[in-house]
Amino acid sequence: MTKYTLSIDGMQCGMCEAHVNDAVRQAFSVKKVSSSHIKNQTVILAENALDEDRLKDVICQTGYTVTEISCEPYEKKGFFHRK
Repeated sequence: MTKYTLSIDGMQCGMCEAHVNDAVRQAFSVKKVSSSHIKNQTVILAENALDEDRLKDVICQTGYTVTEISCEPYEKKGFFHRK
């Protein structure tokens, strides 16, 4: 699984977050997507790699600007997770 963190300009409220989340869900098969207008970011968890250029385009079509995308491997930590 991969965690994508996107920096996004233009989100002002909860409805903005919902627009971005809905656009991502409609365009990609993702496990989880959550946005924060306060942090100006969207976090996406996906089992398969996402096309970053297409991801930018999908979000730009909603009226927001992606300024940065970072990705890293993600491993869900269970209740009994040990280091």
